Amino acid sequence: MLTTNENRAAGRPYRASFYTLGCRLNQAETSLISNNFKNKGYEVVDYGQATDLCVINTCTVTEQADAKCRQLVRQVLKRSPEAFVAVVGCYAQMGAEELAGIEGVDLILGTEDKMQVADFIDVPQKLPEPLIRRSKIKNTPFTISSVGNYEHATRANLKVQDGCDFMCTFCIIPFARGRARSRAFWDIQREAVQLVERGHKELVLSGVNIGTYEHEGKALLDVIRMLETIEGLDRIRISSIEPTTIPEALVHHMAESEKLCNHFHIPLQHGHDGVLMKMRRLYSVKEYVQFLELVNELIPDVCLGTDVMVGFPGESDLEFEATRQLLADLPFAYFHVFPFSERFGTPAVKMAGKVNPKTKKARSRVLRQLSQRKKLEFNRRFLGQRASVLFEERNEAGRHQGFTGNYVKVAATTERDLTNQFVDVELRGIGEDGLVDAWVVGFG
Repeated sequence: MLTTNENRAAGRPYRASFYTLGCRLNQAETSLISNNFKNKGYEVVDYGQATDLCVINTCTVTEQADAKCRQLVRQVLKRSPEAFVAVVGCYAQMGAEELAGIEGVDLILGTEDKMQVADFIDVPQKLPEPLIRRSKIKNTPFTISSVGNYEHATRANLKVQDGCDFMCTFCIIPFARGRARSRAFWDIQREAVQLVERGHKELVLSGVNIGTYEHEGKALLDVIRMLETIEGLDRIRISSIEPTTIPEALVHHMAESEKLCNHFHIPLQHGHDGVLMKMRRLYSVKEYVQFLELVNELIPDVCLGTDVMVGFPGESDLEFEATRQLLADLPFAYFHVFPFSERFGTPAVKMAGKVNPKTKKARSRVLRQLSQRKKLEFNRRFLGQRASVLFEERNEAGRHQGFTGNYVKVAATTERDLTNQFVDVELRGIGEDGLVDAWVVGFG
């Protein structure tokens, strides 16, 4: 194994590895950062391999995310003791002092500077003490002078927005990422075209609060309509989007569009109005239910997912049961369950009625089991039908995996290489691995 200095002496390129914690937006940003290093002549290697440089793009939504970041730094240094370690993103913005106390961290960049991390590193050699940069986060429209590096993926994330103005009482993100701001409309188009030229057939629109997108009079629906005109782009998928930011026109457009996937992930967070008020969410349970019913009526085969939190301060057994019952009754295909995690600086930290960790764990288990049942019920609805699947990879069992437009995960056994191809399949049953078994009918 060559050290950093031996690599340089031998004239070999420096190796760079990357690790992403957290959301799809972080994944989009890491791909852009990775491409910047690739353009500077670095050899991009998989995380876990010997490396000269490792960039960890962090999340700070929960205490567990912070702890995972610190653990990753130590893992990198154990494998590559001479590696230059750069920690960027949300945890770097909020917990720079904690990170600076970890021996081996060389560079800490907050939200405003992280996309330029490659410009901060001339030679990836260890520093005597970490360089910390946390510039003031701007709230103006932005551009990105790069294109995502997704060499081993068929879908690519496309960042269209950043930051949030909603200020939910449990959420640290407005402090870690700043206020809502949108990417220049023409810059979204520029990267989208380049991603398609690289072979990506599906783009996932990503951001913190993408429904608030606004640039020079253009809204999210305008972005989608523009992307639909790009030749070679077959699918557009919307990532998580807040319920109060979805215009009815977008729902109607999804129902009619040939490229926009029938898939909404709409955070609920809780099923009791009292808790929603304490969370400072901007809707009532009734309003949320009415909107979901409209979506389900206009798009009968739509995949509906959500986020839900358990253990918010003061959450009673009855309030939790209201959430469980609501999730059971609504036409969700799945939900992500998050135990409440205290974030210093948020109003929820000071609220009374902390829920016992064992209770939070038990409530999380109940909802995750319910989600598994809902997912199975949703998938079974489509058995016996035909669907177009964009296949992504071959799993360890040798089966090709991919997704339908409405997010049914499918596996097919065939000798043909289906990677990054649209294939017409017949959905026949549920496999032992939980995937929907598919029979290849033809290529789209």
